[in-house]
Amino acid sequence: MKPQSFFELVCDDLVSVGDLTNDYTQAEYTKRGMEIHGYDFDIERKILTLLNHQFFQEDDIQTLTKNQIDTKFARLRTFFSKCSEQFYSSLEETSEAHSMAFNIYRLWDKKEIQKVRLMVLTDGKTTRNLTELPSVTENRIQFDFRVIDVEYLHKIYESASDTAHFDVEVDLPCLKVNDENNSYQSYLTVIGGDELVRIYEDHGQKLFEQNVRTFLQFRGNVNKGLRNTIEGKPEMFFAFNNGITATAAEVQLGKDGNIKKIKNFQIVNGGQTTSAIYAANKNSNLPVSKIAVQMKLSVVKQQEHQDEFVSKVAEYANTQNKINNSDFFSNSPFHKDMKEYSSRVYAPAIGGIQRRTHWFYERVRGEYLNSQAYLKPDPKKKFLLENPKSQVVDKTLLAKTENTWRQRPDLVSKGAQESFKKFADEITAMLEKDSLAITESFFKDAMSRVILFRNVEKIITKAPWYDGGFRAQTVAYTISYLSHLVEKIGRHLNFNLIWENQALPDSLIECLKTISENVYDKITHPPSGYANVTQWTKNLGCWTNIKEMNIEVSLDSSLLMDVQEKKYALKESKQSKQLDSSINKQVFAVTVKAENWKKLFEYYKAYKSGLKLNTTQMEILRKISLGQISVPSEKQSKILYELYTNAYNEGLDILKP
Repeated sequence: MKPQSFFELVCDDLVSVGDLTNDYTQAEYTKRGMEIHGYDFDIERKILTLLNHQFFQEDDIQTLTKNQIDTKFARLRTFFSKCSEQFYSSLEETSEAHSMAFNIYRLWDKKEIQKVRLMVLTDGKTTRNLTELPSVTENRIQFDFRVIDVEYLHKIYESASDTAHFDVEVDLPCLKVNDENNSYQSYLTVIGGDELVRIYEDHGQKLFEQNVRTFLQFRGNVNKGLRNTIEGKPEMFFAFNNGITATAAEVQLGKDGNIKKIKNFQIVNGGQTTSAIYAANKNSNLPVSKIAVQMKLSVVKQQEHQDEFVSKVAEYANTQNKINNSDFFSNSPFHKDMKEYSSRVYAPAIGGIQRRTHWFYERVRGEYLNSQAYLKPDPKKKFLLENPKSQVVDKTLLAKTENTWRQRPDLVSKGAQESFKKFADEITAMLEKDSLAITESFFKDAMSRVILFRNVEKIITKAPWYDGGFRAQTVAYTISYLSHLVEKIGRHLNFNLIWENQALPDSLIECLKTISENVYDKITHPPSGYANVTQWTKNLGCWTNIKEMNIEVSLDSSLLMDVQEKKYALKESKQSKQLDSSINKQVFAVTVKAENWKKLFEYYKAYKSGLKLNTTQMEILRKISLGQISVPSEKQSKILYELYTNAYNEGLDILKP
């Protein structure tokens, strides 16, 4: 693995847990006691992060010594100091370093920086005697120091959620709402504006990892109303604002009955409120001590229901600003289908391997590790043989590979989060139009596109013309150009050929070598007005330029399928899925125990569900609970399955469907 690839992967992980924003930028400069590989600016919190790395690439985990750490930080501080002195003017205008130095100087000159965070990324571990890295203040700027090592990364990966758990220390009076028998425990409390600012200052976007949207700035009418209330009538904020809805893994109460600690505090509705109060205080120096915000805090007892609970809260409570359906993508049927195929479909055995393997689809970060964490040695060995690490695909990688084939390399170049959002939009629209869209054939093609993506990475890394920069952008534009080329001749790439061989045909590899070299040369020589290659590749105009290239390659006929052949395969795959779905629901209805059908009937009969049943649904449920339906019909099975699944998602204590 090249240092640049390591840097990119770690930064994407840090974005996912809120340590960096989506706008972080890779840019390298190493010279005269200065070393930096990228930067990030949190506009809301006014925190500038300067990034460096120590990449060992050794089989054994190396130790990053105190001297090495001090050297890395010193080089970052020197670079920052130089930037404040208009260092950019001495750099080549077309270089990444010039753009980075200029942007840092501009932020400094406009006095927009309140804190500088120096961050070193490493595939090693920090020395044991390094217990604390105290902050220092120079020229009214606070400098914080962070080392992201393998232990920190491991905590990210092993977490069952998309963000590592953290604790928030508070002292909040509360009213306990429901009793211990519920699937969740709720508290009503009031949190002060100053306290909310402190919490956001400490934890930033980590608070919103399960929120369906990020801060929209003071643009919509709702946020302008928030600003007006904060500025003109802060004492009326409690009356005018809907408050915050949050979840936690655990809440600790003190002897006085107040909430003292909130574990894994997540604001699922009220991100706008939180960010607005913070921005008003930090950006406009408005006092927020008179602000009181009501908060509904729920502790979800069954963590396996966390996603469903959060999704329902977001769907029913988020009414202040419009939310797209794709914002609830984490609970989309897409994931269920992909996971089912991942578990059921075996990859073809190749190269003399006797055991067939799966492509492991990881919907939630750490799922692969968690699946093997508690297995005994023999079952764990079997699991790893059937699910090799090289065949693990997470949702952000899938979004990246799909978007490149859908010819959006500019979007992929904007980073994993932007790419995933677009992918969620398109998949959600696809499923709304056709619920059978995600078939076994789609799964195999998607995994083949992952194989294509990873092979192009290897082709570029080993190429004699590659000098170590902009690999991610070159990969994205190379694959998109191939997709464009196939589309232009009115054919489809035969992904089944890649799936059956679990590798790229030699003729395709040769084509990709030619395309990638031409693409690399084109994107690294941007037109006048676009000195920064990274920013240029994020521009749709860059993709337009690449499409207009006439790269001379010849696609072997065996690599292609005609349109009618593709349509027939798609139709056949959908029919198979429809049949499988109907059969599975009938099998499910027959295997559910009578006591669970009775429990389900009583649940709906007592109107405990948010779903109101019609006469037909209630009658079918009544009959099966009494044992009057031994083998439900296809239609009855579908109704029963939907009612069962809904009740389970609402927290009814029944087996998972």
